[in-house]
Amino acid sequence: MTNVFVDTVLLTYGALFPIVNPVGSAPLFLGLTQFCTYKQRNWLARRVALNSVCLLIGSFLIGSHVLEFFGLSLPVVRIGGGAVVTAFGWKLLNSDERPDGERDAQKDTSPIPDPFYPLTMPLTVGPGSISVAIALGSQRPRGADLDHLSEFAQFGSATLVGLLAIALTVWFCYRFAERTVAALGKTGTNVVVRLSAFIMLCIGLEILWGGWSALNAAAH
Repeated sequence: MTNVFVDTVLLTYGALFPIVNPVGSAPLFLGLTQFCTYKQRNWLARRVALNSVCLLIGSFLIGSHVLEFFGLSLPVVRIGGGAVVTAFGWKLLNSDERPDGERDAQKDTSPIPDPFYPLTMPLTVGPGSISVAIALGSQRPRGADLDHLSEFAQFGSATLVGLLAIALTVWFCYRFAERTVAALGKTGTNVVVRLSAFIMLCIGLEILWGGWSALNAAAH
């Protein structure tokens, strides 16, 4: 029982960590919050971590049912989500040094970006991680007898621990993002942000292509 619990926790964390990639997203988070105060950035890090775990838990519990209700498949979700990530990465790659690339910082009386969009989605929890959470949820034990209920409780609690560990990692990386990239300086940080935005653009295209390939394979 203990081994299954630990294996499920490690499986959940290991499957989501490379996709969520909080370490690689930290420079982007810092770039989008560069005009925020220290307290504001800490508050945003907590909100993003909370939003992320709620979104992942929701995807795990009801994601497959929502897709069935609307008649959607995971490849279609990947295509739509990949397009969103690609568009966001392109916008960030071509923006100026201001977080949104459009507004004048001197005229902006509210420099705090929205904690859900774009900081939570698609920056932190994108279509790839949502697809993984939905896939994990679709593998949960089914049935109404006591054995299935106990298996579901163990699987659900282990997955919840893994998702909370992901959220804690997101909070830690975003909370200390400024210290992490402080040694780079302003120019170095801007370079890292641009490179991370380009990587995000490529990830979006890869997700979109993966969804299209899956749909094409299913059609044939």
